[in-house]
Amino acid sequence: MARILLAEDDDSMRGFLARAIEKSGHEVTSVDRGTTALPLIATGQYDLLLTDIVMPEMDGIELAQRAAALAPKMQVMFITGFAAVALNKRSNTPQNAKVLSKPFHLRDLVSEIDRLLAA
Repeated sequence: MARILLAEDDDSMRGFLARAIEKSGHEVTSVDRGTTALPLIATGQYDLLLTDIVMPEMDGIELAQRAAALAPKMQVMFITGFAAVALNKRSNTPQNAKVLSKPFHLRDLVSEIDRLLAA
């Protein structure tokens, strides 16, 4: 069982994802924005940050950059509804970060989470 921090600003999507991930056997803490996630990341208790890219106050890319400084061993996965959003080498995102474009099937999300955590 992994500890996953989910940062997603859409209430219904956040609840839906959290339930699906919990059903797959992981522990999920969910928040609605990056600024709320940062203090939790500082505890160092999470194996994976699953974050939307487009959020208010702080986008997922900035969150991942700050998270890498606070918890360098934590894995990062981005979820986004904007397929055109691409991470480039200059974005300073964690090297092994995975991007999953919405819409996606929940089994694909769980598979990607398991694959990322096993790496």
